[in-house]
Amino acid sequence: MSDSLVNVMLTQEERQPDRIAYRYLATGDCDGEIQELSYGRLGRRSRAIGGLLQERGLTGSRALLLYPPGVEFICGYLGCLAAGVIAVPGVPPQGRSQNHRALTRMKRLIADADVKVILGGRQVMAALDGMEEHLPQLADIARVVTDDIPEDAENTWRAPDIGPDSVAFLQYTSGSTSAPRGVTVTHANLMDNQRVLTHGFGHSPDALAEHDGDLFVSWLPVYHDMGLIAPVLNTLYLGGTSTLFSPLHFLQRPERWLSAISRFRPHTSGAPNFAYELCLRHATPELLDGLDLRPWRVAFNGAEPVRAATLRRFSDTFAPAGFRRAAFLPCYGLAEATLMVSGSAVDAPPTLIGRAGPGARPEPADAELVSCGRPGPGMTVVIVDGDRQEECPEGEVGEIWIAGASVARGYWRNALATREVFRASLKDGRSGFLRTGDLGFLRDGELFVTGRLKDLLVIDGRNHYPQDLELSAELCHPALRPGCTAAFSVEDGALGEQPVLVAEAAPEAAPEFDRITALIRSTIGEAHGLSVRDVVLVSPGTIPKTSSGKIQRRASRAAYLEGTLSVVGSSNGTTG
Repeated sequence: MSDSLVNVMLTQEERQPDRIAYRYLATGDCDGEIQELSYGRLGRRSRAIGGLLQERGLTGSRALLLYPPGVEFICGYLGCLAAGVIAVPGVPPQGRSQNHRALTRMKRLIADADVKVILGGRQVMAALDGMEEHLPQLADIARVVTDDIPEDAENTWRAPDIGPDSVAFLQYTSGSTSAPRGVTVTHANLMDNQRVLTHGFGHSPDALAEHDGDLFVSWLPVYHDMGLIAPVLNTLYLGGTSTLFSPLHFLQRPERWLSAISRFRPHTSGAPNFAYELCLRHATPELLDGLDLRPWRVAFNGAEPVRAATLRRFSDTFAPAGFRRAAFLPCYGLAEATLMVSGSAVDAPPTLIGRAGPGARPEPADAELVSCGRPGPGMTVVIVDGDRQEECPEGEVGEIWIAGASVARGYWRNALATREVFRASLKDGRSGFLRTGDLGFLRDGELFVTGRLKDLLVIDGRNHYPQDLELSAELCHPALRPGCTAAFSVEDGALGEQPVLVAEAAPEAAPEFDRITALIRSTIGEAHGLSVRDVVLVSPGTIPKTSSGKIQRRASRAAYLEGTLSVVGSSNGTTG
């Protein structure tokens, strides 16, 4: 068994040099330009990049990867691993008009990782030329246009001195509840999580031998853990073929995802819950007539709350195209565990349960929770009362703690945060747990995730999960964009903490904005028993989000208090 993905890459190149590893839909359309990368060329390109990095004496240093969507990122990433350089996947600049959030994140990654070299394509490097004014650090960092590296540079490559405990790359967290931190992922972490993924997604040799299509189809951003560790690296690990395209092309036309699945017949494809909602909004009869989703065995759903209503509506809507409800695989994971922690069973409908029960928080009568399945092989999950440092009884909500070989070493050069998050101990003496900051409970061995500890709203002594309020608000009116609502609380004098809802609304619904805010207010009151302090409608694309698309509730709260939201309508409950 190989001990690193570098050796896996060399083995795949030797065994099947002509097999296509990745194809990339340059326009997002199946009938547009398609770029292909064989295992032979992947090996040569990665060694050429690795050889150049070694020649420049960069082994052991950090390389910031700034690539647009495409296969060159994969070569750059594996080139770093092949050189013993620590890769730092980043979000590429989008031209000279950088927004503040993107610049802030890039600046933090450069400083925190002590980046010595930036890898990217010609267009990215051209965009960096005009950014020294905002990022003076760029003047001291080497830049390499990997497109220009000739393949014969592979002759200078030498196998790096890496072991299981060597750092492979830094996966910076999304920053949904705090500033991004660099998760230190070792080669052993990567290899172990590939085993967890392979088991969790049912990628057994027999299952793949029976499947006549691709391994994955994915539009997920490759600089994020879900888009990198699953579709990109699991393809390499198993020696399969996968089809990729840009997240932007998906967002422009969500039906492209389903069309690519129909065309390339993947065993596995998935995304966060919001993506399935977007597909539902574009599910025309004409689209359904042209789809064949029967080969789609695993439709994973993770990275944000998995909604029972979404699973049900998607299954019903796309059943005429051959989609099976049993294909849905809700899962749970995080960057600190490399990626996957748990997943529901393959070829079995997801487990749904009502939230009502002893000690349960008040919820709408029809609310359901979706199981994220059982922990993967070698993964231990316990639910902990953080105040008492004791394991909770079955069914009781607490913080999710995990342990296993996939759990990363810690945060890059942050000993205090590493000790607090990665070295947790229970009162009974068990130690070495990762505190996820997520809330959930176990029932019959299955994990149910209920929310984020730091985002929890405590109103009049009752706990409320922001994603529940956000979902209730989004369902009020079709003009409210799915996955683009933030719920948080603010101090309101003698009233104490009071809830605020900020939601993106379609501009064409402007005549109905007053009605929409009233609907949100009444829905939250009826469903959650809360009087909302303020409902704010903002322009599309302005809600603060992480690089992976997660709502930044703290940043939304700060913008609300500072008066910097792009407000198009509001209804203040305290002033009328």
